[in-house]
Formats: sequence, structure tokens, C-alpha cells
Amino acid sequence: MPTATQLPPGPRYPVALSTLGWGLRPMPFMERCRRRYGDMFTFRILQEGSWVFVSHPDQVKQVFTGDPNVLHAGAANHILLPIVGRHSVLLLDEREHMTQRKLLLPPFHGERMQRYGELMTEVAEREIASWPQGAGIALWPRMQSVTLEVIMRAVFGIRDADRLDELRGRLSTMLDWTLDPRQMLFYAALGPQRVQEKAAFRRTMDPVDEILLDEVRRRREDPAVDERDDILSLLVQARHEDGRPMGDRELRDELMTMLVAGHETTATSLAWALERLMRHPEMLDRLREEVATGEDAYLDAVVRETLRLRPVLPIVLRKLQQPMEIGGYLLPAGVSVAPCIHLVHRRADIYPEPRRFRPERFLEQAPGTYTWIPFGGGVRRCLGASFALFEMKTVLAAVIRRARLRPSDPAPERVTRRAITLTPGDGARTIVDAVEPVSARAELAGTAS
Repeated sequence: MPTATQLPPGPRYPVALSTLGWGLRPMPFMERCRRRYGDMFTFRILQEGSWVFVSHPDQVKQVFTGDPNVLHAGAANHILLPIVGRHSVLLLDEREHMTQRKLLLPPFHGERMQRYGELMTEVAEREIASWPQGAGIALWPRMQSVTLEVIMRAVFGIRDADRLDELRGRLSTMLDWTLDPRQMLFYAALGPQRVQEKAAFRRTMDPVDEILLDEVRRRREDPAVDERDDILSLLVQARHEDGRPMGDRELRDELMTMLVAGHETTATSLAWALERLMRHPEMLDRLREEVATGEDAYLDAVVRETLRLRPVLPIVLRKLQQPMEIGGYLLPAGVSVAPCIHLVHRRADIYPEPRRFRPERFLEQAPGTYTWIPFGGGVRRCLGASFALFEMKTVLAAVIRRARLRPSDPAPERVTRRAITLTPGDGARTIVDAVEPVSARAELAGTAS
């Protein structure tokens, strides 16, 4: 074991240049670094310091199974502070994180989560019915509308139509502003603490905070709160280990966390799934046939392959609180270690023909704990992973059943960065050849049964 701290090699660019490379062309930047420096490499990011990328499964395992008191994810996620707030489970570490995680985990698993399937289908069906037949549309914003509606109703528990319209408008304004790539450069230059004090940021965020805190107040005062099954109502009734309920700001921060972590990411993954399927019509036909019979093995494989080939987030981060040996290097305290989702998912020794979209690979073998990591891993694995997978399968099945789609352009869409996510460059544009009415679709499903 090494006795002196040392960073792996990496590009010697000025920090501003490496920040631009990472911000504007992350995939080519990472791939060039791996070709030149191997499975571990280092570069510096403005306001962040040194990042050490790891892309071998053994190194990923070291990080995901390492001591969470040493590997702080909350400290590494501090760029999200202005949006999610200081109480967010994403920004907490050690005991605080585990305590909060226990409160948040139950609503996202088991029978309770399955109840949201009917709502997800209803929202998707209504969206699909609005698509103009014979015309071109971008699927990505359409999927954003679906996932935002699901969050507002399943997570926030809002039922009143006027209230939904008001919140939808405020959230859309906030998301468009905060997830603009130019704003991420703004964050990087100023740092999160200074960003949240800026008047322009507060003008965007305060209207959202106002309505979310009002929803928290209304839910606390609702005498029938214990009969509701939305996630906010469940969290209002949750208690810390000492019997305390969650505070108003605490609830607001977790609601915002669920919005940021579950809206844009799931919508983008759905858009990528449809973008890939449209360019592989034989796969689209197979999926349509299986969905019609009620089977979901291939549907599950399509979702997993989409998340492998087009992960929405390219990395996860852990900030070292003390020196730690990883991959033969004794890394110093203060650096951030980045298991690289993008590079792990494109290893030819794990995924033959790694750039090819081939869902069948997940029918042949199950995804590995340290080789399929779109939701991270270890004690910091995304709390909403099961919810996201379930929502993707539910919405994708609804689209496949009802819509006949073909790509506007046969060429694959490029990957474009939008804030911290990697999205379809043209919004997953499609031609909607036909939308089957619900009655005809239901009749077809009945015949198949």
C-alpha cells in the first residue's frame, strides 16, 4: 500500500480550460482522458478543486463500499445547495444522511409505489392524446410534461386544477432558469453560496418556495391527511428517531430534491429510450408485440439498455474527508472521487459492442452492481431508483401501445449537456404517424389477453 498521497495523472490544462471542456464537451473529454491516462485520471474544476475519475469496476466497488464517514457525497453535491436547500438528503452526510434516508425510503418502495401506476398511465394517456397526427414534435418536452405532472400529483399531492396550473407555471419557470447550461457556468464561477443570494436567483426561486411551503401548511392542517397516499402527506406524518416531525423547510427541501432528481432525469431517459427505439424499428416492433400481451421482460431490458448507453448523469461524486487508497493510489483528503457512469457503461470487456443499442444484453445477463450504475451505488444509491424505473416502464408502455412514431431524421441525435444532465440534442424529434384512440387500444389489449 502506498504511504505518500498522490494523484493519478491527467491533463495539465489551466483550470478554466478543463472546466470548459467538462462543461461543454463532457463525453469526448472523458473518453480522451481514459484513452491517454487509463482507468483513473485527474483534472481540476473551477470552485471544485481536483476530481479523480475511476472507471474500473474494482475501483467503483471501493468507492461504493467505502466508509461513508470518509466518502462524503453531500459535500460533493454542494453545487445543488441553492436549489435543493441545506436539509436535502443529497447534501447530508454521515448520521444526518442515514436518518433522513430512513424517513424518505418507505414511500418509494413496495405496494405503495405500485399504486401510482394508474396515475402515471392516466397522465401519459392524456399527453399522448394531444399529439398532432401526421406532424413533427419533440418528445423530450412532452416527456417533461408527463414527469412534472406525476411529481405534482403523486409526490406533492396537489389535486385542484387551478392549483396545479399555478404550480406548473412557477416550476417550469424555475427549472428553465436553473437548468440552463449558462446558469451552470454562473454557478461554477460564483459558487453556490453566493448564487443563492443573488436577486435574479431569488426572483426565480421565491415564488416556488412560497407555494411549496403553503402546500406543507395545508397538509399539516388537513384532518384527512392519514387517508392520503401522496408522498408529501406520508412525510408530514413521518417522525425522526426522537419523535420529531419534519420541519417546514426540511419538507420543502426534500420536495425540491424529488423534483430535481426525479423530473428532468426520468423525462430525459424516456426521450432517449424513444429516440433509440425509433432508429431500431425491429426492436420497436418487438416491444409493441410484448407490451400488447402484458409481458415486460423486453420492456425492462429496453429501459436498462437506455440507461446504460445514454445515462442522464455522467458521474457521481464523493469528497474525501481523509486520505484513502483507491486503485493503487493513496488519494489525499479534499479531492473528489468520481465513479464515471459513462465510462463504466462503455467498457468493451463488460459490454461487447458498447456503443451499440442492444437491449437483448440484459435478457442474457442481469445488470452488475458495479458495472450498471445509472443510480449510483452503496448507501448513497438514488432513493427514487425503483420509482424511476417503474415510471419509465409505465409511460413507455403507454406510448408504445398508442402512438406510431418514426424519427424526423434517420441520423442519431447528438448528446447535449443541459446543466448537469445529458439530453437529446434535437429533443428526440419524431413524426407522429398515428395515435390510436383509447377504446381501440383497449379492445386490442383485450383480444391479446
